[in-house]
Amino acid sequence: MSKPWFGLASISALLLATAGMCNAQSSPRPQWVGTWATSPMMTHGGCSEHPFCAGTLREIVHVSDGGTEVRVRFTNEFGLDQLIISDAHVALSAGGDSIKPGTDRALTFGGSSTVNIPPGAAMYSDPVKLDVPPLSNLAVSFYLPAQVMQQKTYHALANQENFFANGDQAAALSLKDPSKMWQWYFLDGVDVNAVQGSAAIVAFGDSITDGFHSTPDANDSWPAVLAKRLQQNPALDHVSVLNEGISGNRVLNNGAGPNALSRFDRDVLSQNGVRYLIILESINDIGHIYRPAGPADEITAKELEEALTQMVDAAHEHGIKVYGATLTPFEGAKYYTAKGEQMREAVNQWIRTSGVFDGVIDFDKITRDPQHPHRYNPAYNSGDDLHPNDAGYKAMADGINLAWFK
Repeated sequence: MSKPWFGLASISALLLATAGMCNAQSSPRPQWVGTWATSPMMTHGGCSEHPFCAGTLREIVHVSDGGTEVRVRFTNEFGLDQLIISDAHVALSAGGDSIKPGTDRALTFGGSSTVNIPPGAAMYSDPVKLDVPPLSNLAVSFYLPAQVMQQKTYHALANQENFFANGDQAAALSLKDPSKMWQWYFLDGVDVNAVQGSAAIVAFGDSITDGFHSTPDANDSWPAVLAKRLQQNPALDHVSVLNEGISGNRVLNNGAGPNALSRFDRDVLSQNGVRYLIILESINDIGHIYRPAGPADEITAKELEEALTQMVDAAHEHGIKVYGATLTPFEGAKYYTAKGEQMREAVNQWIRTSGVFDGVIDFDKITRDPQHPHRYNPAYNSGDDLHPNDAGYKAMADGINLAWFK
């Protein structure tokens, strides 16, 4: 008689244990939304090019949304060897190479202070508790022990002063004898814990999205100004902006960074919490089609339109609304031609009228000179006839309809 009783007891215990496991597994996992991101690119050279071996990088990032928890994404996208990080930290920046006392948090990876990131991969840190105010600067510091670096991953235009120092100084309040740089290395994302209403907007484009010719350390690119506008609206203060622009980028050919089609999944679809996308791409393709000197690309307006449509379709399949931005004027730029202007106008007309996009931002109309519509408004021209100045970037951001993001 004892054996049947023992079997029933065992089954009951097993059912209780299974129920407990199910309850544990059904506990809600933290939800994340990107608050800062940048697009990885490839740079060549080993430790002799940049003395990052056995040294500390302290990189400053300007977040959009805030939170009470944070995690950091490191990248070895273009590395040919594993990337070893043995000591990583995140803290609130105190300006320059200093951090605010009491805000330093050591980062771990699966509980370990050291992580080996394989070639072509990215790794998130474990989350840490840290009160991150909206529109604040974070300092991400990490130590790189001596290692082989045949190829490195970076973003060329940080437009933000960053720092390198010898030895492991990742936890230091201020770095000893740091050198300065204007790129982000091995770092491409920061997430905060999502709350009700959280969402991310990806700004996808070239140098005009990257913020070329905006004031360094001032966060005056149009995506950064858009983030400020969102924070000023109580109904939208949990909507972040992720700048995935690459200066010199093209839609259909590699140049500065991988072409837009090839990086779309990585820089848009894989971002956490993304619900909206703004695309401003094609002016570099057009400039390289009819180059006054040097090799030219054989690309038609229809091919650009088909590529943009493909990106919109992919975003829609992931539930992302897409807003198309018209191409800004470029008469006077080094690669301007009359034929190129005709193609710009054709692409802009398609953006405005095709119905492919969920909405249109007419950056062309916002930035052009009313008396000479092929040229920048002098008040918005940085001086190279291709990129806006700070006032131009602000006008672009101010021209975006915030009602789209409610």
